[in-house]
Amino acid sequence: MFRHVIAPARFYTQVPNEIIRHPRLSSDAVRLLQWQLSLPPGADESLSETARRAGIKKTGFMRAKRELEAEGYVHEWRRQGSRGRWTTLQLISNTPLSPEEALAVRDQESRPTASAPTASRPTAEDPTLGGPMPRAVGRSPEESGENTPHPPHHPSHPLAERGALALTAVTRGERRLRLNSREVRALAPLAAEWLLRGATLTDLREALTSGLPERIHSAQGLLRNRLLRKLPDPAPAPVPVERPQPLQACGGGCGRMFRPAAEETDCRDCRRDAAAASAHDTTGAVAATERGMAAVRAALGRL
Repeated sequence: MFRHVIAPARFYTQVPNEIIRHPRLSSDAVRLLQWQLSLPPGADESLSETARRAGIKKTGFMRAKRELEAEGYVHEWRRQGSRGRWTTLQLISNTPLSPEEALAVRDQESRPTASAPTASRPTAEDPTLGGPMPRAVGRSPEESGENTPHPPHHPSHPLAERGALALTAVTRGERRLRLNSREVRALAPLAAEWLLRGATLTDLREALTSGLPERIHSAQGLLRNRLLRKLPDPAPAPVPVERPQPLQACGGGCGRMFRPAAEETDCRDCRRDAAAASAHDTTGAVAATERGMAAVRAALGRL
């Protein structure tokens, strides 16, 4: 095998070999990243514009973008301006960055005199100007993920915020499962449903990260599938607790208040004394007296 290489004298870009030989990046992802890194300093070109110029189709672009985000070469943030318009800020790096490292580079690059040696300047997309247009008839255009006047809408859930935090904590340690903020918001209601059904963070981590395939084409798709397929059964309804009987005055004449267990009218001590007296009564007078008292109480209850 012979190789003949002439080093260019100008108009060249130094690209790390790990990008060219990356085992998990498709050819579209490598081309998109190399094109972005080759842009001159200060160039404000979005990823979607680069994909158009590079001849990458929409489906290939979305897949390539997801791969670059999962590997840490692309980071994206959405911001809402004072007039309610949403913009997207993108950071392209020639080396993988964690979310914390990307935030530090973004904040540094946002300063007028700052520069970052390991990453190109973030490209901020301005929203399209103009008033709102009436809704077109027919099928809505597909979400491009680049810049939209409103953030994507996802069903609300009472534990959606906790679900998003749990997802972020679970996937932080697995580079292949890294999600951007939009994907976290999309999956948060499903993770929240796990929490609502009594699952712990350990349960969620075990279900989402165990037995991962060697190649993951879409982290969001894999996580959605596992969140739906392994969703635990709803927690059983709590057994209703019977309300205790209300307090009532003892009918045996002691004047104390007691709480009957069933339909007793006398307290425990009066019932015990009555039973002892009945056991020693040979004339039946006590039994007759008790029957008389019961008849009187029944008559009074009908008044």
